[in-house]
This record gives sequence, C-alpha cells and structure tokens, in this order.
Amino acid sequence: MRGLNGKRIIVAGGASGIGAATAERLAAEGAAVVVGDINIDAAEATAKRLIDTGATALAVEFDLGDERSIGALVDTAVTQLGGVDGLYNVAADLSMDTLGRDGDLLATDPAVWRRTLEVNLIGYALTSRAVLPLLLEQGAGAIVNTSSASAHAGDHIRAAYQTSKAGVNALTRHIASRWGKQGIRCNSVSPGLVVTESAQKMAQNAATMAMAQQAMPSTRFGKPEDLAGAVAFLLSDDGEWINGQVWSVNGGGLLRE
Repeated sequence: MRGLNGKRIIVAGGASGIGAATAERLAAEGAAVVVGDINIDAAEATAKRLIDTGATALAVEFDLGDERSIGALVDTAVTQLGGVDGLYNVAADLSMDTLGRDGDLLATDPAVWRRTLEVNLIGYALTSRAVLPLLLEQGAGAIVNTSSASAHAGDHIRAAYQTSKAGVNALTRHIASRWGKQGIRCNSVSPGLVVTESAQKMAQNAATMAMAQQAMPSTRFGKPEDLAGAVAFLLSDDGEWINGQVWSVNGGGLLRE
C-alpha cells in the first residue's frame, strides 16, 4: 500500500485479536507501531513478534477509561518515535462484568452503561483528542475507529454496547467534517462476526454459531486479518479520498448502503 512505510501509528488495543492482526499488517507495510493495551504482557508479546520481523514497535500499558493514561500513551509515541501519523482505536470493554451484564434497557444496570460509554465511546474521543493536535500541526493524519454491525442492525440485548458503537460512528463523522479541510481523515470499520479470542469466549454454543453461519451469505466467519487489511488501507495514502465513512466488513452479514 502507498504511504504506510515509515508512518508512526498507534494501535489502541493492539494486544490481541483484530488489534494485534492490524499491528502486524501495519508493520508488514513498513509502519512503526505503538501497541497500546491494558494487558501489557500481551501487548509486549505482540510488539516482540513485530520486532522479531525487523519492524519498529513498542508496547505501552494504558487504560482507555483513564485520560491521563491515554495522554501517556501518546506522549510515549512522540518521545520514542518522534511523532504520530495515525491512530487505530480498537479497544473495548468486553469483560463479563461489563459486556456480560449488558442486557436490554430495562435489565441493564446504569453502572454498565457508564463503564461502556466511558471506554467504548469517550475513550475513543479522548485518544482522538490527544492525537489531533499532532496531526493538525503536520497538516495530515488518519484516524480509524472500530464500530460494530450492532450499531446498524439493532439487538435485543447489549443496549449499552450498541449505543456506544452508534456514538463511535457519529464521532467519526464529526472529526472528518470538522477537520477534513486541514488534512485529517477519520473513518470507521464495522466488523461482523469475527472469530477472535474474546468472540470465542462469548459464543454460547455450537448451535448458535451454526445458525449465525447459515444466515451469513459467505463461506466463513471473519478473521482478524480481514479487518486488518481494511484498516491498513484506510490509514494508507491509498485511502486518502475516503473520509467520514463507516465500512461494513462482515462477509455480507449485514447488507446496507
């Protein structure tokens, strides 16, 4: 892809799953990658894999729900790499204590709503807020956020999660429309059912997975690498005329304009 070689990109949530696959793809395209994650051991393991291939990478422990931690993540990227050219937001609170207790509107504890919005939406706003001055100063930069098919289709459970992802789409359009003329691009990718470590843990049973596969007009579920390719493209110069969009990468699981 054009324009990723030498770029300095933060992957906020890069320890595993889609984030790790994207970090690997970006590194393969020549980017220097900051692997940020609350799970520092896994982040360090991902960064080491990249370094072992000859790439430039570092791991930074951070919490998407903590503004000071987010600031430290960006400061480390600037100190160690000399600047930031792109940001990929992929982290979310998928814990059993948060997503596991996210039911319908009547059943969900307000504490689950607060934590979900604090991490999945406000966290994305804060990471974007932290890198935007750097991107504006150099007159160019790209941000990619992770949305979800549930933001479009609706779901009878996980009310807080799907609301947070709809907010991510609105945040994406705000950034693109507000700073597009200053060289800033912001887009979202909206995954369908991607078989990551966390998705496998959340899958209820084989029958549920088989039903989901039958309803999908594709031969398989998604892989983290499917999203990694789309994110890398949106961060690259090949995607320089794509702005304010939400890309559905879901094997046709949700057909929409």
